[in-house]
Amino acid sequence: MDLAAKIRTLPVSAGVYLYKNAGGQVIYVGKANNLRSRVSSYFHEGRVEDAKTGSLVREAVDVDYIVVANSKEALALENHLIKQKQPRFNILLRDDKTYPYVKLTMGERFPRVYVTRRLRKDGSSYYGPYFPANLAYRIVDLIHRHFLIPSCKVDLNRFHLRPCLQYYIGRCLGPCVEGLTTPDIYQEAIRDVKLFLEGRPTDLYRSLRERMAKAAEAQEYERAAKYRDLISTVELLQEKQRIASVEGDDADVFGYHFENGMLAVNLFHMRAGRVLDRREFFWEDLPDFATPGTSRKDADGKGSGQGSFHPGDFFSALLKQLYIGQPYVPRNIYVPVEFEDREMLEELLSDQIEDSRGARVHILVPQRGDKRSLIDLAGNNAKQSYDQRFRIMKPNTKAIQEALQDTLGMPELPSHGQMKKSDYRKFIIRSVDGVDDFASMREVVKRRYKRVQDEKKKMPSLVLIDGGLGQLHAAAEALESLEIINQPLAAIAKREEIIYVSGQEDEPVALDHHSPVLHLVQLIRNEAHRFAVTFHRKRRQMRDRSTELLDIPGVGERTTRRLLEHFGSVQAVRQADVAALSAVVTRPQAEAILSHFRK
Repeated sequence: MDLAAKIRTLPVSAGVYLYKNAGGQVIYVGKANNLRSRVSSYFHEGRVEDAKTGSLVREAVDVDYIVVANSKEALALENHLIKQKQPRFNILLRDDKTYPYVKLTMGERFPRVYVTRRLRKDGSSYYGPYFPANLAYRIVDLIHRHFLIPSCKVDLNRFHLRPCLQYYIGRCLGPCVEGLTTPDIYQEAIRDVKLFLEGRPTDLYRSLRERMAKAAEAQEYERAAKYRDLISTVELLQEKQRIASVEGDDADVFGYHFENGMLAVNLFHMRAGRVLDRREFFWEDLPDFATPGTSRKDADGKGSGQGSFHPGDFFSALLKQLYIGQPYVPRNIYVPVEFEDREMLEELLSDQIEDSRGARVHILVPQRGDKRSLIDLAGNNAKQSYDQRFRIMKPNTKAIQEALQDTLGMPELPSHGQMKKSDYRKFIIRSVDGVDDFASMREVVKRRYKRVQDEKKKMPSLVLIDGGLGQLHAAAEALESLEIINQPLAAIAKREEIIYVSGQEDEPVALDHHSPVLHLVQLIRNEAHRFAVTFHRKRRQMRDRSTELLDIPGVGERTTRRLLEHFGSVQAVRQADVAALSAVVTRPQAEAILSHFRK
């Protein structure tokens, strides 16, 4: 059954649909209240002209679907499948920043409390995330000191001969030694910890007061004094929490800047009315999602520079990936644009919050006032992030030149401090088996400057290596093998403010945080990383898309690349006739391709 016929058989109920390419890979996941209507709409004449939809329709050869009970279930399943399948036509969240949670292990005889960045479905309780990250460590330290839960990593499934120092200084109940405490006393402490982490200081305060009174009545004055001290700590924290709640609520604030097919997003985490952290997200392949005629100005009244895309669709996808399935969601989320399923997502996230005491999540699109000012602030920061990440800024050439002369002995600043993209080169490692950074560095440096020698071109004023001393020495060996001896050569250490210069490795150059050279080095490294990541992503996509073409006799990687660049997808190549194919490849190759697809 071909795709068009299959679409006509789709049900008219709510569900999730998955487009697949000729290789059987999922390339797009979407949700719908009416599967048949939504999927068939992709093939309407007006939508095929859309940049994203046109590319998707050309590549899609099959569609699967999953029927669900309602739209809310469809939204949750769509998000799960996008995270699982990573389809290339969906907007994917690429972010390696995770925040810490406090984990309270459950199901153990003597539960523990510690900081973790990984959430597991292991029956434990997780609290957080915490902003800034060191707040989680401070809270766990407070729990260890005041609630006497062990901070060490001793095996608590068996008893030991003697306790550690923490027990003797009164900071641990000593569950590791038989007779020092009992499971009942330990579980009482764990209940207190849960009340503390769940933000229920009033219940904790009442429980501690009752136990202090009982201990005093039983003339256990030392124990009563411990309860008294713990009550004082809880009262102090309750007062701080009361002050914070007056200052403001918890909220996440989003801003963005889109230009030239590239996007920067800033997310401000506000807790108790104060900005505690900022996250940055970047996308470089948004041309797939651009649509002529829709711009940021259309959506929220502000210009966005060149290019256009659907900000509403984008923020809908982003918020789902950020918040669905997370144990903590702020009560308020401020976004710069309206999107179609905002109210449904509000409802889903509200149902998701474990605290059911009337709390709801609100996704708001402020148009004026202080909240709009926060979105504008996040947008301005996104613009700065965009400039630092994507734009080749014009540095203070004179200041950098003077600093380079002082630090590295460079005679001049080439190309006026600008990236010369015509000299960018990509290298695929040929001679190294497995992972060997040093051997790879030797190969690339040797191939690069052997070509420079052969073409009798001028050597650069400085060769800068991204790596430590090992990579620096590998590059030096490669240059020496070409009899290039006096070439200035340096390496950027893992900490960008340290630079190792070949020949004086024992005296690394330490750059001041305000040094213009440090700024230039950061620009160069960011651009090199961007170029490499983009290249590898394109190669991976090309490899995924070209597998079937490479199986055709007489069609190699170069021919495959030409075909995909010309036709856009394997599906389009499959549908081309001999004349169209012959415009790109030789007549025998065209006939071989046609014969392959007609088998």
